[in-house]
Amino acid sequence: MSNQSGPVQIHQGKLKSKVFENTPAGHRWMLRWLEERGAVQSNTHICLEATGPYSEPVALAATKSGWQVSVMNPARIKGFAQSELARNKNDQIDAGLLARFCAALQPEVWTPPSPAWRELRGWVDRLEALKAMHQQESNRLEAHQINQESALVISVQQHLAWLAREIAELQRKINDHVDRHPDLKQDSELLHSIPGLGETTVAKILAYAGNIRRFTSAKALAAFAGLTPRQRISGSSVKGRTMLSRTGHADLRRALYMPGLVARRHNPTLKAFADRLAATGMAPKAVVGAVMRKLVHLAYGIVTSGKPFDENHQARLAIQEGI
Repeated sequence: MSNQSGPVQIHQGKLKSKVFENTPAGHRWMLRWLEERGAVQSNTHICLEATGPYSEPVALAATKSGWQVSVMNPARIKGFAQSELARNKNDQIDAGLLARFCAALQPEVWTPPSPAWRELRGWVDRLEALKAMHQQESNRLEAHQINQESALVISVQQHLAWLAREIAELQRKINDHVDRHPDLKQDSELLHSIPGLGETTVAKILAYAGNIRRFTSAKALAAFAGLTPRQRISGSSVKGRTMLSRTGHADLRRALYMPGLVARRHNPTLKAFADRLAATGMAPKAVVGAVMRKLVHLAYGIVTSGKPFDENHQARLAIQEGI
């Protein structure tokens, strides 16, 4: 979905399609179009692919109007298309594919994040964009210094100084935003109690995972982040390595990598867990991936229980879970 939304309605086995602008006015016309064709909220299911800033406004508009909406991981839609041996791809074909997927599988209904969580995600995304820009400018500065381009060095240094001020200001705004909202503040304090999770990582977890309590289990949260193991074993001939699935929220997964390295060394429970895995011959990066997954499990358990990290309690829990 780009700047337009093109819904397909399945009615009596037939597909009906229409293109609307992906704007508030376009969303209203889309919902009116559905009603004019006999769609009733109680037995109509709207399904769309998760495409970030393009899909969320449509999903929010439909949800606020009382419609059932599912926002699906594109990997699931791609897999469904492969099951149909789909050979062609365009907007109308994709819309029909989504409609058939929704009718066949009846996916879970999407629960929109609260405005506070959505605003936090916007601040965190902006902060990450400026940090990436700062790194790019730092690389350019080094190149200009090597080439002795003094005028360009001054220009880049001025931009770096501005970026540093903006990054610091954004971090302050993120902290203020979390402090102003009791739910965010409570979850932030709980997550901060886990050794290995710092201020930046906690903000990213809250922004990208949303309300952690919405997940039915720690495994579901780990799957959302793409941190569940994926096996490739079939009979006696196929024995591939077990790897992270990576079918999930890439930004959340990246946010947990450095904390995973820190926790591997400094979180007593996870250090013992990682040492046991390393002793079996597991590759170092695979060990870090396993630690990242256990960090997610800890985060889920702490937030849902409302109790901060306790080393003794977590150690007993680890033994019970076999980790």
